[in-house]
Amino acid sequence: MTDTPTEAVDAGGDDDADRKVIEQERAEIREFIKGLSADDIKSGGWFTKLSAEAMSSYTAKVDWQYFQERYAGVPADAIVDQRIKMAARYAALEGGLSAGAYTAAVAATIGSLGGASAATVPAAVATMMVDVAYITRLQLRLAYDIAVLYGVPLDLSDPDDMWKLIRVAFTIKSGEVVRGGVVKAVPAMMRPVIKRFYSGAVLTAGKGLPVVGKFLLQRNVIKIGIPLVGVPLAVVLNRYTTLVAGRHAQAVFRNEARVIEVAENLSKQSQHPQLMLWVAWLVIRANRKMADDETLLMRHLVRLVREQHQVVDEQLARLVDIDPAEVWERIDAEQGDLSDIIDVAARVATVDGPINAREKVVISELRDRCRRA
Repeated sequence: MTDTPTEAVDAGGDDDADRKVIEQERAEIREFIKGLSADDIKSGGWFTKLSAEAMSSYTAKVDWQYFQERYAGVPADAIVDQRIKMAARYAALEGGLSAGAYTAAVAATIGSLGGASAATVPAAVATMMVDVAYITRLQLRLAYDIAVLYGVPLDLSDPDDMWKLIRVAFTIKSGEVVRGGVVKAVPAMMRPVIKRFYSGAVLTAGKGLPVVGKFLLQRNVIKIGIPLVGVPLAVVLNRYTTLVAGRHAQAVFRNEARVIEVAENLSKQSQHPQLMLWVAWLVIRANRKMADDETLLMRHLVRLVREQHQVVDEQLARLVDIDPAEVWERIDAEQGDLSDIIDVAARVATVDGPINAREKVVISELRDRCRRA
């Protein structure tokens, strides 16, 4: 498969040219679908095959340098915003092409895929699968683009990173979309439909890629079968669901880029890298619960200290419960200016929001001890 339409979004907004690109993509996807068995579709195995084919050549070609050559000097936020809007445009155009092929019989046949019965109208299944596969590939590549633009490292040969990309691309943790206000990106009249589209089960990494395929297929059934909307209008949801998916990916990866930036600055400025890790972990564990941003920060801090300072603390890595007394002993053993350690504590405490009461107590004690040292 080619690397469009994400490459083609740079070309502009010519409907005829865009439709030609989309038709070429749809033709390629039809060939891909011809190689699928009915079991591939029903079991969700189609997603495993599509994601491998869609991302293998793409990730080899698309990296940070790729975007720098095309958008030299342009801030990441501006590039991301453009690519989300253009991907949503492509999704809408493809949705219009697919809508003309849908019929009541097609919708009824699609509904059977979620159950035990075999697909009885292959043409109907193929019509639906072109739409599903096109949007799936578009959103997967869009999320990857956004991660690259924000400098978030993803190694798609690593199952954890692959799952992370999938979870973000398809907003599988659906509550994040509603709570994060991402649905505000679509017109008010469409928001109830969008919320319904994104409601439902939350998948876990352990279920594997075929289950994601079934999940996406069933979600598409919801899109087509929304009462009182009708098949053509429902397929136009391609635009809004791609817009929501893009904004969600932007929120997730931009936030991770922010956390990475904090970690990079702390590591770069630290005069006491090993002590910094202990203090950071003490602050994070101050209120017994860890926010996602705190866990993310600690992971990147450990990586950066290893890469930049050649420090690997096996004792900290094996630690279950951190004892503040041990951290105080480490501080007392240091001499000289420890202002960088005080700064570390304050910045770690605010990475997930305002400093809470327990974090304030730890920072206050830390400040007193660093000044005495």
